[in-house]
Amino acid sequence: MTFIAPSLIGVGIFVLLPFLDVARRSFMDSFGRRFTGLENYAKVWENDAFRLAAGNTVKFAVVCIPALVISALLLAAAVQGLPRGRDGFKTCFLLPLAVPAASVVLIWKILFHENGLIGNILLDLGWAPVDFMGSNAAFWILVVSYLWKNLGYDMILWMAGLSGISRDLYEAASLDGAGPVKRFFYITLPNLAGITFTICVLSLLNSFKVFREAYLVAGEHPHTSMYMLQHLFNNWFTDMDMEKLCAGAVLMAAVIFGLILLLQKAWGEEE
Repeated sequence: MTFIAPSLIGVGIFVLLPFLDVARRSFMDSFGRRFTGLENYAKVWENDAFRLAAGNTVKFAVVCIPALVISALLLAAAVQGLPRGRDGFKTCFLLPLAVPAASVVLIWKILFHENGLIGNILLDLGWAPVDFMGSNAAFWILVVSYLWKNLGYDMILWMAGLSGISRDLYEAASLDGAGPVKRFFYITLPNLAGITFTICVLSLLNSFKVFREAYLVAGEHPHTSMYMLQHLFNNWFTDMDMEKLCAGAVLMAAVIFGLILLLQKAWGEEE
């Protein structure tokens, strides 16, 4: 307890206390002087921009998190089974984490701008160039960017869990005639139940960090398909619409906290 006390004190001062103040201001007017009850929450819920941003954020999480968790697990199992060269694969898949966001944005613009590389290829083939970032394809580009950025990180976490499974279990199952598929479903997956919760939570939290790339490449008002809650909060902050900003932040925090509790309960029952 003594060793983690400085961290707990720092979190309490710089995270918990400011959040408590945000929660208080969500029930006040913009100047923080008059109690308004649930009026701010009603304004947020009736706001069309909030509904659009919330829908896109939920859609992004529903698409990306299962895709990331499953693909990272399969990749980790494949790399873990290699007789040699594991370190090289780990390095290759972890490189996206070291790439600065500005570099990723530059690559996006080079590839997906209407006059970019892919647009010029389409033009050479006799087709009309496509403004990918100005169409519904922008959402899927954001999905690919998230998967590319976080695949290596989740793979390393899965490999840490796989390394804790005894090889004797696999050898015994092989002697009993179990193939690779049966060994995966009856040995690997049950023994990864504990770390699965951690990986899902981290993947959920990391899904909110993709806003940085989206903001840099498309600005404050991107295509509606990739307009996330972070865009909305940033615009509310710019407009000094503090009562909506505080209420929206509390709603988002409550939803995330609720999802984490549900995941914890589900994994607790499975264990």
